[in-house]
Amino acid sequence: MKETFSIAAVADLLSVTKETVRRWDRAGKLVARRDEKSNYRYYEKNDLRHFEQLSFMFKNTETIVEKPTRVYKAVELFAGAGGMAIGWEEAGLKSVLLNDFDKYCCATLRKNRPDWNVIQGDVAELDYSPFKGSAIDVVSGGFPCQAFSYAGKKLGFEDTRGTLFYEFARAVKETNPKIFVAENVRGLLKHHNGNTIQTMVNVMRSLGYNVLEPKLLKAIYYKVPQKRERLIIVGIRKDLPVDVFEFPSPFPKTYTVRDALKASELYDCDVPVSDGQKYPKRKAQIMKMVPPGGYWRDLPKPIQQEYMKRSYYLGGGKTGMARRMSWDEPSLTLTCAPAQKQTERCHPEETRPFTVREYARLQTFPDNWVFSGSQTQQYKQIGNAVPVNLARAIGQEIVKFLNRC
Repeated sequence: MKETFSIAAVADLLSVTKETVRRWDRAGKLVARRDEKSNYRYYEKNDLRHFEQLSFMFKNTETIVEKPTRVYKAVELFAGAGGMAIGWEEAGLKSVLLNDFDKYCCATLRKNRPDWNVIQGDVAELDYSPFKGSAIDVVSGGFPCQAFSYAGKKLGFEDTRGTLFYEFARAVKETNPKIFVAENVRGLLKHHNGNTIQTMVNVMRSLGYNVLEPKLLKAIYYKVPQKRERLIIVGIRKDLPVDVFEFPSPFPKTYTVRDALKASELYDCDVPVSDGQKYPKRKAQIMKMVPPGGYWRDLPKPIQQEYMKRSYYLGGGKTGMARRMSWDEPSLTLTCAPAQKQTERCHPEETRPFTVREYARLQTFPDNWVFSGSQTQQYKQIGNAVPVNLARAIGQEIVKFLNRC
């Protein structure tokens, strides 16, 4: 069976809008094929061959996975439900400290890995003295994006005090790892007109690190069936060679919701049955009218007006509203709740939000990873997580780097 891509999938792969793809289609630059029965427009893989940024899709080379030559120790702040930590573990890194303020996240980590050193509490109160001289290799974390006060300050390490970034930088300063990995949202690039990320880079340089150009990684390129992006910032200690580290190469295949929820290359069985949120009666009646891959504009006009209310008359696409996923495309980015009106994540076939285990699969958590707390807390933990397979891909490159240092 040939691998095919919808207009939306091609737009995501190329980081352009669907309208741009349609414009190319009209101009003959990228001509869509049509299914005779459904009139569905799609592209075959070979149709994308002339796009240089998609050249990785046509390479047959397998990523070389290296095993650690010794035990590599990792410290992770803002660890959440363990998406990054599982990926690190699968790559061969050993977590020696994981911290999070959220008690449900920490309960999840302890339940699944009783041997991990999980410390719940304020990151500002963490004591790193037990790790001095213990050769910490990696410090990682996804600190929330916070602005700094720029008035009359040089914006060195001490000037960032009081922010969660300061606590991440303090961990690096006090443990002196060979490499650090910070992950964040795309918005950090433009936060405070780019001054925030530049300040962060300057601070880490002042602590003795060469900071690589921040890299926006699309999860769909790393065996994750979800259109999620994470900004990755890597720093290499200045006594070590910078050119040894490389960001992970994209995998030549993208995976879909079907790959996540059905037996496939990603999972050897269908998704386990689990609890999930339910729609109120009227919302279920409306969502039942939305086709796979569709959203509120696919509803009859009177229903659009009923569902959207005042938003119907406002500008913008609001494409997340009344949104049903498609079996044959990756999911949209998961949020902390699958039934929020602005960011709907409806099952492709059944009229309901994704269940907890479906949510976890779309984030590539293993089926035996158990989440603590209420259903609401479980969705929140999963939605906030770094996809496991993305973390593993980064972790494998860290192992390669450490093996050479």
